Amino acid sequence: MIIIGPVPIVSEDEALIQKGIVSNVYEGGTKDIVFKLENNSDVFYINRGLERGLKISLLKKKLIGKEVIFKYPKHWTPLDWDNSSKHISKVETNSEVIFNELKK
Repeated sequence: MIIIGPVPIVSEDEALIQKGIVSNVYEGGTKDIVFKLENNSDVFYINRGLERGLKISLLKKKLIGKEVIFKYPKHWTPLDWDNSSKHISKVETNSEVIFNELKK
């Protein structure tokens, strides 16, 4: 039997880090906000980001073509067997925090 649990909320020092240039921002899943980075096949997403008040049009203006830092938990699920989909816990650019759900 496979049990699928929720994505863990981690602290800043537990999070994995990915830097890159944003090439696209779009809606995916159930009100998720999805980010694609240049030269990176992984998908990064903010779970239910649209329900959290984030706006895709503003994120596109602010982030496309800019370097970002994504922080995310180490998490594997059989629904993402190749671990190519990353649940974003924090988005930063130019020392500005765009989104943060890390543990304090």
